[in-house]
Amino acid sequence: MSAPAVAPLLTTPLDALHIELGARMVPFAGYSMPVQYPAGLMAEHQHTRQSVGLFDVSHMGQLRLVGADAAAAFETLMPVDVIDLPVGKQRYGLLLNDAGGIIDDLMFFRMAHNEFFVIVNGACKVGDIAHIQAHIGQRCEVTPMPDHALLALQGPQAVTALSRLAPGVEKLVFMTGGNYAIAGCDCFLTRSGYTGEDGFEISVPAAQADTLARALLAQPEVKPVGLGARNSLRLEAGLCLYGNDIDTTTTPPEAALNWAIQKVRRTGGARAGGFPGADRVLAQLDNPASLTRKRVGLIALERVPVREHSELQSLDGQKIGEVTSGLLAPTVNEPVAMGYVAPAFAAIGTRVNAIVRGKAVPMEVRALPFVPAHYFRG
Repeated sequence: MSAPAVAPLLTTPLDALHIELGARMVPFAGYSMPVQYPAGLMAEHQHTRQSVGLFDVSHMGQLRLVGADAAAAFETLMPVDVIDLPVGKQRYGLLLNDAGGIIDDLMFFRMAHNEFFVIVNGACKVGDIAHIQAHIGQRCEVTPMPDHALLALQGPQAVTALSRLAPGVEKLVFMTGGNYAIAGCDCFLTRSGYTGEDGFEISVPAAQADTLARALLAQPEVKPVGLGARNSLRLEAGLCLYGNDIDTTTTPPEAALNWAIQKVRRTGGARAGGFPGADRVLAQLDNPASLTRKRVGLIALERVPVREHSELQSLDGQKIGEVTSGLLAPTVNEPVAMGYVAPAFAAIGTRVNAIVRGKAVPMEVRALPFVPAHYFRG
């Protein structure tokens, strides 16, 4: 019997540039993506924390929702406040299934009263778009944007580098955005990102992506950064990776994402419930004692990296959970992890053991994030 056909990897509009820059390319979410450049993961991570890194995140899904009913329709799919989001502001959202499990996490921006720009995860985008189309496609236009690339410029010097090319971006604060011409390219950008640092995400027509990337890399502060450092940066920032730390079996309260659910959608709120899985999610919010597990931060007390799927045990050897993300964190120079534990073990300072290659590695529950966020709030 012949082996089943494997779909060829997709490429982003910056594929040739990555190869020119010496990137090591790996399969990710169906795409050939740069995991690191010659400088290496550690140097790229530190450069982003200290200066500014440029990331290609064009594998992500971009779409627009347009119509007078778009806000009310989109709000039926998520436990977040869409209707009251002001024009010019961005918010974090969660698509849920009927059991309250997380189909995907996403970002959405209100372009106008009747228009939203949405970014979803690359591995989920086909399913997400189909889900949104099936549930609210009769109430508003759901328009994917496969002809657009997405770049992330992240780090404390991001505003310095970008304001040379796009004067005025320095006036933006965290989770706001607008349309800008950058190096002759037609860009829509937001002051946001997924590293815990100040920075910008820039949507640009695919045909202009190479021009934009080269203009950004020409700035003295900017260096290219791959997916490896993106992962270590987001973990230090305590941010979830879809498919690792959250998935369709995880509810927002289990994932410690209560902050993403505004009061107006909670019990007693003006628009309480009305989203998939609302009964379960609201019951968990109202009665935290009903949770059977909770996402926590962990630091290993020995210099042993603890990876995803490592079992977590109580000190007397009972299984209490599992690590979902873990690595040696470059900024804090310690092995850090996130994982799920039984609520009795979720308090800060609790000692647990991770099982790594059959050996118990002592860990302690720590507050998230491991590295404080540096978002610019004005």
